Amino acid sequence: SRHPRRRALSLVFALAALLGGFGVWALYGSNWLLVERVSVSGNEVLTEKQVRDAAGIPVGTPLLSVDRTAAERRLKARLPRLDNIDVVRAWPHGIGLKVIERKPELVMKRDGNFVEVDDEGVRFAVVPKQPKGVPLLAMEVKRSASLRHFGSARLRREAVDVADSLPESVARDTRTVRVRSYDSVTLELTGGRTVLWGSGEQGAAKAKSLTALMKAAKGAEHFDVSVPSAPAASGS
Repeated sequence: SRHPRRRALSLVFALAALLGGFGVWALYGSNWLLVERVSVSGNEVLTEKQVRDAAGIPVGTPLLSVDRTAAERRLKARLPRLDNIDVVRAWPHGIGLKVIERKPELVMKRDGNFVEVDDEGVRFAVVPKQPKGVPLLAMEVKRSASLRHFGSARLRREAVDVADSLPESVARDTRTVRVRSYDSVTLELTGGRTVLWGSGEQGAAKAKSLTALMKAAKGAEHFDVSVPSAPAASGS
């Protein structure tokens, strides 16, 4: 009785090995599960071709052998505009590139072009025209002790924090965010109006104070909310 049992077990193992080999061949060696398309979603400024080319996933590659982590690294390195990337397999024949692009909060002038700065103060792209509704960031900190102490990246983040704190009505009218030091950020608005904001600290209190001040002094041109508990307005 043992011999038939052994033969049965041998048959089971042989069948398992055969199926295992078939499975490996089906996944890696056959034409059944090859990449036939690479789709892109979430892109707004970048074209689908730019994203596909940067990912470097060739059509015809076995789907299971696609190194998603490596593709994500290539996308990050080649397309700094991308903030978040997810490479997914779409069985049986697709790869999906799901991306989120960085949004410009401010722009900086450079050699006739504009450098886009995101909500973390990261410079991520150069464009020929200033994006509509995005204020200019003017960094005037070359001789400032703040530059040595904080560094330019931190000062850019400070400027972005100020822009993010603005009341919606003020944000719409803001044309330039001028940074002279960590404690000296000034907004230049339409109509020649200015706002001395100070540092990026106490943003919510300063926004509330500025809204009230602008309502109370409608003809004023210059507003100071650097100390939100003691705002001031001047000029007419």
